Amino acid sequence: MADWNPALYLRFAQERTRPAAELLARVDLSGPAHVVDLGCGPGNSTELLAERFPQAQILRVDNSAAMLEQARAQLPQLAFAHADIADWAPAQAPDLIYANAALQWVGAHEQLIPRLFAALAPGGVLAIQMPDNFQQPSHRLMREVAALPQFAPHIDAKVAAGRSILDIHAYYDLLAQQGAQVDVWHTIYQHPMADAQAIVQWLRGTGLRPFVDPLPEPLQADFLQAYERRVAQAYAVRADGRRLLAFPRLFIVAKRAP
Repeated sequence: MADWNPALYLRFAQERTRPAAELLARVDLSGPAHVVDLGCGPGNSTELLAERFPQAQILRVDNSAAMLEQARAQLPQLAFAHADIADWAPAQAPDLIYANAALQWVGAHEQLIPRLFAALAPGGVLAIQMPDNFQQPSHRLMREVAALPQFAPHIDAKVAAGRSILDIHAYYDLLAQQGAQVDVWHTIYQHPMADAQAIVQWLRGTGLRPFVDPLPEPLQADFLQAYERRVAQAYAVRADGRRLLAFPRLFIVAKRAP
C-alpha cells in the first residue's frame, strides 16, 4: 500500500482534530514529564499535546515517512520515531500514551491494549480514540464495491472482509483486569459535507486506502466512481443541500494506579 498523503488527510483537519481535542480534555494529568503521541500522523494531535503540556518531552511515533515529515515541519523541536505500533515499546515509561485515530489500523488488540497500558509509568494514562464505523454505510459500501468482479482479484481478502475493532465492553474489561481506572464512551459526530464527492474525499485519505491503493491506476478511478454513486444514494441531501456523514468514534481513557 502506498504511503499516506498528509495533504489529503489534512483537507478535513478541523473535523479530524475535534475528537483529538475531546480525548485530551478527559486526560487527568498535571505536568507529565514524558508523553508519547502514538500514531501521530501529520502532527495535528501533537500540537494539542504540546499546547497542553509545554514542559513535557513529547515523542511522536508513526510508521509513515510522509506523515512524520509533515509532523516535523510543524514542530521541528520534538523527537520522533519511525516505528510500527504493533511492536513499538518505549525506552522509558511514559506518563501518557496518547493514540488518536491510530490503533484501529493495528490488529490483536487483546494483546496490544494491555501491553501499552503496562508500559506506562505509575499514575500514567493511556488515552485512545478510534473510529467505530465498520457498520456505517460509508464502510459497508467499500466492501460492497470491493466484491465486484473487476476489483475483487486485486484486493486482499482480509481487507475485503474488513476488520472491526473490539466491543467497548471488551476494552473496559481488558483494562479493568489490569487494575486501571477506566473511562469508555462513544460519540457519533455528524459532519456536514458539501456533497457525495466530499464524503469520498474524506474517506480517500483514510478508510478507502486499503481498497483503492492496490488497484491498477485505471481501476482506481472506476472504484471511486462506483463508490461515489452508492454514497450519493446512501446519504440523503439535507435542507441546506449538504449531506450528514455520521462518524461514530470510541474513546478510552485508562489511568494506572500511582
